[in-house]
Amino acid sequence: MAVTLDDKLVVAISSRALFDFEEENTVFERSDPDTYLSLQRERLNTPAAPGVAFSLVQKLLAFNTGGQQRVEVVLLSRNDPVSGMRVFRSAKAHGLDSIQRGVFTQGRDPFGYLRPLGAQLFLSANADDVTQALQLGYPAAHVFTDSMRASATHPQEVRIAFDGDAVLFSDEAERVFQSQGLEAFQKHELEKAAQPLPEGPFKPLLAALHRLQQMPVPGMRIRTALVTARSAPAHERALNTLMDWKIDVDEAMFLGGLAKGAFLREFEPDFFFDDQTGHVRNAASHVPSGHVRSGIAHEKALKSS
Repeated sequence: MAVTLDDKLVVAISSRALFDFEEENTVFERSDPDTYLSLQRERLNTPAAPGVAFSLVQKLLAFNTGGQQRVEVVLLSRNDPVSGMRVFRSAKAHGLDSIQRGVFTQGRDPFGYLRPLGAQLFLSANADDVTQALQLGYPAAHVFTDSMRASATHPQEVRIAFDGDAVLFSDEAERVFQSQGLEAFQKHELEKAAQPLPEGPFKPLLAALHRLQQMPVPGMRIRTALVTARSAPAHERALNTLMDWKIDVDEAMFLGGLAKGAFLREFEPDFFFDDQTGHVRNAASHVPSGHVRSGIAHEKALKSS
């Protein structure tokens, strides 16, 4: 019988999202491929330091206990195969021995391989790859590699924070806000409070985490938070949507436009996902953060840049 990943939470991650390869990436961008490859060969036995998403991956893999493989992490990278060897060795050196699968494309687009993997999350330091993955329908985020690393305060909890509109939910309401302003947005959401919002790009990940949360794994748990610029009365539609999905979040923060970074610093997530660059940049000075490159706010940002 062929091996399948159908019953697992599958996370695809690039080399630079998992490990700190910023020095090597600078060499790649400022020189030629041969110089970069030579550097990686010289450092083949030198483990790379943990990167922004390392804590998230390490904790998710801790759910693989008692002979049960509940989480699969696959390296999916534009790196060459030799550099890929260093990534695997770095994973082993840091105790991530269960990372055993990887695809290294040597510069070619890697996001197409999300389909055979059936990934519920793709984390990459390449913004264009993230955009393409989202367009294919996969939850994906552009990792800000200069983000603050995760706190070590909660070693037995995977903590993940999500923005609402254009992340967990569709950008239907956000489009009203962007085109007509706050008052129209509040009126729109109050009128539709009982009508669930359509799914956003990260609903599949939240659902997969919810399923993992129901599995009894001694010593590990998942804690999720909704961190949104919504405030009352628009909070009701967001909560009614989650109830309709039969998915609970552990915390909900309705901040009414307040900067999210300080609140996220208190929650101490292993990762935070948001669709607006300004929110991600603010959060990144406090916690590991990634930009979900979709929705009307992102489209407007592209047009103005």
